[in-house]
Amino acid sequence: MLSEPMADSVSRPPEIRALMGARALPPLVLVLFHFCEQSGYFGLRILDAPIAKGYLWVEFFFALSGFILIYVYGGRAAKLWRPGGYLSFLATRLARLYPLHIATIVILALILWLSRAVCGPFGLISIFDQPYHPVLTGQTLIGNLLLVQAWNLYPSLSWNAPAWFVSIEFLLCILFPLFATLARGNARRGVLIAASGIAGLIALLTFSRHGLDLTFHNGIYRGIADFAVGVGFAVIFRNLRYTQTPMATGLIWFGQIALLAVLFFGIYQGGLPRTQKDLLIAVPIMALVLLLAFDRGPLARLMQTRTLMALGEWSYAIYLVQYPLLQLLRTIRQFYPHQMLPLGEWGWTVHRVEAIVLLAACIAAGAALTWLVEQPANRWLRRRIATAFPRTA
Repeated sequence: MLSEPMADSVSRPPEIRALMGARALPPLVLVLFHFCEQSGYFGLRILDAPIAKGYLWVEFFFALSGFILIYVYGGRAAKLWRPGGYLSFLATRLARLYPLHIATIVILALILWLSRAVCGPFGLISIFDQPYHPVLTGQTLIGNLLLVQAWNLYPSLSWNAPAWFVSIEFLLCILFPLFATLARGNARRGVLIAASGIAGLIALLTFSRHGLDLTFHNGIYRGIADFAVGVGFAVIFRNLRYTQTPMATGLIWFGQIALLAVLFFGIYQGGLPRTQKDLLIAVPIMALVLLLAFDRGPLARLMQTRTLMALGEWSYAIYLVQYPLLQLLRTIRQFYPHQMLPLGEWGWTVHRVEAIVLLAACIAAGAALTWLVEQPANRWLRRRIATAFPRTA
């Protein structure tokens, strides 16, 4: 989910606009996935099928992260093995990951306080004190602050549940010098790295009872496998981008259209979610990263539109703020009149309106958090990093 510019403007690789725009839609699908998992689906197969398998778009983000980090930092693998270079890299990544992570934990804590404050006088139980809620304890808070909450340490999700992704992303940053070293090779090596990642996903599916919907437990292996696929794609792309021909451009067009067809087939004809058939969707989703990286073709042009580029810029904030807003919605729902409840007269209408309002709120809050927290905090922290590591920042 995360792109990272290099500090050195001379050696910075060109921005891949299609990949920026491609980050726009997956968080919105994930918002609807979490909403429907808690509140029920819409009863329309054309909507419910892609939403029910929306958790698989996490594969896109992990693969995209592996691709972008190799694309940006792959030529500096040797420097990452030096203490200064490694610490500078980790600090730069944390400057990108951490401010929004902390901001959304604070927002969730405020909603927790509000929920208990307004429910008590009416004799209601706060949704944070009901079953099936991520654990909000001091111990899990420490794990979240250290970004280790998804390292198979806890028996459930905790605090801002979607931030399990951030925890795995931090682990991947720690391991990144290994990936960067493995990525120093030709396209054949890239194919082997990507294939090893897919083999890892197959191994996970062999023993998983939840398909690829793995988060706090074994999410680390899911993330490593997806990341490896993205790293392999980056190596392939690096070896192909200077040897493109007119025929290759035609292949890119055909590949994007064919990949969309395969993806739609997997979504609508691939059976139930959370099964071994998840791979039928996960692989084409990750392959989108490679085919969009050439910044050409019909799908790439669509991703380069102004609206999708803006949503892509806000995507990390949208992803993280969705859970606090969903809990706020659940708190408000406790005060609905009975006609607005699921079995009430207006239940289904209210359900659809809630989904639209939640999407709009996530986009608005994501934009605000990007402008007010993520970007200024990142700029401030990167200046401090450049001061602390003047030779490697």
